[in-house]
Amino acid sequence: MTDKTELDRDTLLPLFGTGWKMADGKDALDKTFLFKDFKQAFAFMTQVAEDAEALNHHPEWSNVYRTVKVRLTTHDAGGLTGLDVDLARRMDKAAGY
Repeated sequence: MTDKTELDRDTLLPLFGTGWKMADGKDALDKTFLFKDFKQAFAFMTQVAEDAEALNHHPEWSNVYRTVKVRLTTHDAGGLTGLDVDLARRMDKAAGY
């Protein structure tokens, strides 16, 4: 499911794991990941960076100590696509969900 075909939101939303929420005012999804400490948060970001490069699809994210906030959307498609589903699944796996 890594193509850039835009999918209907009703079809797409159930494909995301627990904790993903629609962003306010945007066709994007947000999630906050909490880790034991900064080292684990940074390891997560390092793994996701590899996955993002493999997909050529990059998240909007920020990190403060043990918290990583993520927003997923496909900018060139103007909203959510299968790429966002793929990256969300990889993020959840990297976080141990």
